[in-house]
Amino acid sequence: MKQVALLLTICSFLCSHAVAQTGYPITPVPFTSVMVTPGTFWGQRLEASRNVTIPLAFSKCESEGRYKNFENAAAHLKDPSKVFKVNGVGFSFDDTDPYKTIEGAAYILQTYPDKKLAHYVDSVIDIIASAQEPDGYLYTARTQNPADPHHWAGDRRWVKEENLSHELYNLGHMIEGAVAHWQATGSRKFLDIARRYADVVCKEVGPNPGQACVVPGHQIAEMALCRLYLATGEKKYLDEAKFLLDYRGKTQIKQEYSQSHKPVVEQNEAVGHAVRAAYMYAGMADVAALTGDKSYIKAIDDIWWNIIEKKLYITGGIGATNHGEAFGKNYELPNMSAYCETCAAIGNVYVNYRLFLLHGNSKYYDVLERTLYNGLISGMSLEGNGFFYPNPLASMGQHQRQAWFGCACCPSNLCRFIPSLPGYVYAVKDNNVYVNLFLSNKSTLNVGKKKVELSQQTNYPWDGDITINIDKSNAGIFTMKIRIPGWLKGSVVPAPSQLYNYTDGKRLNYTVTVNGKTVESMAPANAEQFPDGYLNITRKWKKGDKIQLHFDMEPRIVRANNKVEADRGMVAIERGPLVYCAEHPDNNFDIFSALINQDPKFTLGKAEIAGTPVVTLQTDAQSLDFNEQGKLTTKDETLTLIPYYAWCHRGSGKMRVWLPQDLKAIIPR
Repeated sequence: MKQVALLLTICSFLCSHAVAQTGYPITPVPFTSVMVTPGTFWGQRLEASRNVTIPLAFSKCESEGRYKNFENAAAHLKDPSKVFKVNGVGFSFDDTDPYKTIEGAAYILQTYPDKKLAHYVDSVIDIIASAQEPDGYLYTARTQNPADPHHWAGDRRWVKEENLSHELYNLGHMIEGAVAHWQATGSRKFLDIARRYADVVCKEVGPNPGQACVVPGHQIAEMALCRLYLATGEKKYLDEAKFLLDYRGKTQIKQEYSQSHKPVVEQNEAVGHAVRAAYMYAGMADVAALTGDKSYIKAIDDIWWNIIEKKLYITGGIGATNHGEAFGKNYELPNMSAYCETCAAIGNVYVNYRLFLLHGNSKYYDVLERTLYNGLISGMSLEGNGFFYPNPLASMGQHQRQAWFGCACCPSNLCRFIPSLPGYVYAVKDNNVYVNLFLSNKSTLNVGKKKVELSQQTNYPWDGDITINIDKSNAGIFTMKIRIPGWLKGSVVPAPSQLYNYTDGKRLNYTVTVNGKTVESMAPANAEQFPDGYLNITRKWKKGDKIQLHFDMEPRIVRANNKVEADRGMVAIERGPLVYCAEHPDNNFDIFSALINQDPKFTLGKAEIAGTPVVTLQTDAQSLDFNEQGKLTTKDETLTLIPYYAWCHRGSGKMRVWLPQDLKAIIPR
């Protein structure tokens, strides 16, 4: 056991050291260094992933033939006379389901060591390895039957990559899973498999004579290759990632759907398939950070602002339309038909996380937090076994959570993302420690090459009281940089965006003490106080020091920019990082006939949804109806709101986030 612990410590150090030496201005604290407290808001999510979601995903890999694809490919490699029917069977990207599930399992194994799970993961990696061709190529949609591969694959490697083959997409998810597995376990088994496939890509895909000059039809290889570069220090992987971006818009297929309509450094608007886009933007941010290429930095900054100012849902979701699962036009943000794919929300987190590592401003974490607590975790039930593909902001009852999907990208993506959360809490730059997320945990950080141990205790997001303890420190003087959330500073979205604004006139207060002595006290928070969004506390920290934060949490009224046609005359309700919604089980009247008061007052309540406690909000409202004479009538009602992420746990029915406050927006029942 001591040897395993030592191995994981060395592995964690190597991961951090690689990042520190290869270009990110800010060093992320890896998931291996942060242990989330069981039974807390996020602890319960991790436990659901461990006990329900990951076992479910692995079982689906078995029952839906994902492992069989690898076994068939291995059988053909052993005996070329054996071929298997692949046309019309599944998708060309089905290999990614095991990769993503292994990634999630790797994160969970760090939090909850489990010999049985570790052994199972190892056996799955053996199955994957058996399908790898001698030169390292690994793509079962072709290897099972090279003469008659999957109809999306093409008759030769890479020839349909820009269309539907997903060969590079498969590589991307393989790398993501392999690096996570190596970081969590210290085993190079899966990492070596992924490197061999990446080496094939570096050799065969590029701009040189004899290479296939193609770019991914579905992006993710770009960000994954950057991650492989950080893990190994081999620059060829970063070079390949940059090639895949540099040549976008210059090869065969040019279309907005796959963001190949123009070179990436000339793009300034988020367009096309939102998941593809978000993965590409994350890769652009990686390349920008790791190379310092100013044209990449400008392009990704411009695209980010386009999203923040014109294309972001209040839930942090992106992708307005099911037509192409895509971004809409500027200010096109419908509610009932909102697509907001779960995978796109995950991609939005990836983008904002990387832009934080590049620029060091908390505004990216403000967007990340909004997405995380609303449009992302809404995609998976509290029990961990019910999923949304789209995440609309209104429903007449036509939406319901699904046990799984034939195209399983969203469940398997949640399977890998939720357990990765510990890696998003802290970051370090020189003698600065960034506290970015507020959740109960214990962590170990390297600050100026010295060890610092921290712990957090909080009931966030239900209240704004947070305690940060210095459990050990040999680092001397350093700065704790504590994120002051945008919602506390009065910004729904980062300024100067006017996409959403609070309209209730409230100014929330906060207090900060160190060892009981006031640092900041009850002053209304505002953006001017914190140029980079962080409160800095610099001192010689020692064991036993305690930072206590109090952030006021009150229900807030939000209005959208009038250019957002779908939200005119309506308001949304937030409290802290949570967006609230009205849902049918809590209200004994038609919520689509509800009219919010002009100056609403709220009371807090408590409820249990799927066995999990939540804080509810109640406010006075009116319902509008026509009587038998056809005259408009009103009735006083009590409107109950729940956190948006918790909707549709109690059967399908009506739900809405945006609620009419102006008469012009109401539709009488």
